[in-house]
Amino acid sequence: VQLQASGGGLVQAGGSLRLSCVASGRTLSSYAVGWFRQAPGKEREFVAATARNSGVTSYTDWVKGRFTIFRDNAKNTVYLQMNSLKPEDTAVYYCAANPRYGSTSRSPSGYDYWGQGTQVTVSS
Repeated sequence: VQLQASGGGLVQAGGSLRLSCVASGRTLSSYAVGWFRQAPGKEREFVAATARNSGVTSYTDWVKGRFTIFRDNAKNTVYLQMNSLKPEDTAVYYCAANPRYGSTSRSPSGYDYWGQGTQVTVSS
């Protein structure tokens, strides 16, 4: 499966962005999908994930209540809705996928396919 992440941009603190992860080549509902982010000089870190063929989701603590991961199977897309953005959310955001049932892995090594990343910059 090929993944294309988009939707990043420059936004003021308190604003919102919706990131999209569009799949081609395979049906994305057959994959667990995770969002990760990487800021300059830091390791890639987990943001949120959704399991394949179910509504199970997982979030890192610092985005709970602000970010929502959800699917639109008709568009073969997984979204990350980001509200109440903070300057510390500034990073390149990546989507990733794996075909394993029940997976909402929080580790980058738990994913087999990656999109190219989209830059999110939050100004104070």
